[in-house]
Amino acid sequence: MSIFQKTGILLLNLGTPLSPETADVRKYLREFLCDPRVIDMPWLQRQLLVNCIIAPFRAPKSAKQYKEIWTKEGSPLLIHSQNLAKKLQQKMGDAYAVELGMRYQHPPVSDALNKLLKTEGIGKIVIVPLYPQYSASATSSSVDKVLELLRKQDVIPPFVFTGPFYDNPLFIEAFTKIWKKEYKLEEYDYFLFSYHGLPERHIMTASVEKNMHCNLNGCCGELSLRNYFCYRASCFHTTRLLADALQLKKGTYSASFQSRLGKDPWIKPYTDTTIIEKAKSGIKKMLVFSPAFVADCLETIYEVKVEYARLFKEHGGETLHLAESLNDNDEWVEALEKIILGQ
Repeated sequence: MSIFQKTGILLLNLGTPLSPETADVRKYLREFLCDPRVIDMPWLQRQLLVNCIIAPFRAPKSAKQYKEIWTKEGSPLLIHSQNLAKKLQQKMGDAYAVELGMRYQHPPVSDALNKLLKTEGIGKIVIVPLYPQYSASATSSSVDKVLELLRKQDVIPPFVFTGPFYDNPLFIEAFTKIWKKEYKLEEYDYFLFSYHGLPERHIMTASVEKNMHCNLNGCCGELSLRNYFCYRASCFHTTRLLADALQLKKGTYSASFQSRLGKDPWIKPYTDTTIIEKAKSGIKKMLVFSPAFVADCLETIYEVKVEYARLFKEHGGETLHLAESLNDNDEWVEALEKIILGQ
């Protein structure tokens, strides 16, 4: 019989500014964009780009957007993530210790990990990056941070990282239950699955590393061992699984990618372009899903719900609605517990 009575659970999410004020948003952008996993340029070039161009000019605009979505409790992403951790702790019980760490800003990964390392009785730590599809800029960056912190410890308990869960039936079922409960799908003409975008070079770098022979076109149409960790291919596969589960008719849905930054080509099709095309083609009512996020944030609440809704109407559409994310819904808490226990 083991003398250890607990397992540590470290939930990881990307992060959010401490407040919607410009200074805090600028600090967040600098930390986020100076990560070499996010902007993969030489150090000096990256520092100049972020600190002299992107952060100074983007922070005031982003701060206005954050103020639009900020609640009395704080950042929606942080609140949903904290509530998820609390509910998961309650559900999993005293045999587990659940902590939340943000890759950037607060609460830092270092604080969450230190709490688990200091908790008596923990014999193993399960580290859960809350990113459904694998990407170097999110998943690898979070893994890097945890490993960096663990390397500084004299005593490192056994630990394991959970992998991508975009094709996990529990993940698909949780989203499906929430959406079927909250939305009358028959009221919409079209369904758009909008994912966070990445520069094309990120996909091509991964392609060479994993011998995927990616051409950013036909190879994403089917999932295989070769492209399982390809972000674009996994997004298209998520779309197929969710569309089947929701019983959407072919021709009434598609996948696209949002949140471009800079002039370099990003993976296509672009969400804004798709929305304009669909509005001009006669689509009047559109529902947008965001399955790259397990918690609603600036990219869903503002970019989709405000900016894309406005864009849709400007080009002939009538209503564009955002389908809420998993957040801290009970369906997601139950699914996440089973995903963790399956490791």
